[in-house]
Amino acid sequence: MRSWLTIIMLVLANVFMTLAWYGHLRFKYKPVENWGIVGIILVSWGFALVEYCLQVPANRLGFKGTGGPFSLLQLKLLQEVITLVVFVLFSLLFFKNESFKLNHLISFIFLMLAVYFAFKK
Repeated sequence: MRSWLTIIMLVLANVFMTLAWYGHLRFKYKPVENWGIVGIILVSWGFALVEYCLQVPANRLGFKGTGGPFSLLQLKLLQEVITLVVFVLFSLLFFKNESFKLNHLISFIFLMLAVYFAFKK
């Protein structure tokens, strides 16, 4: 159960982090639009705060040293794969001019192989 909760929290954290880093490139934040880059930074910090409120507990919950199922390296590799999956979905859904090409697919396959080997006993 801890492993699934960790993964769900990591996915949600990455949704908020992707919004913090890239959301302003697609969405207009009307109340702070006139503030320029300062407004964008403040909105992004708000998203990043939510991300940290999910990410930090997910790491504590998932780490073997605190009773979780994952080693530190497994946790980090899992995090990176989730980050890339969330980012690709975000870019394909909200940036219609972006495309997912064969080289991207091959890269994902290698990342999934990395996860496989990291979790292999």
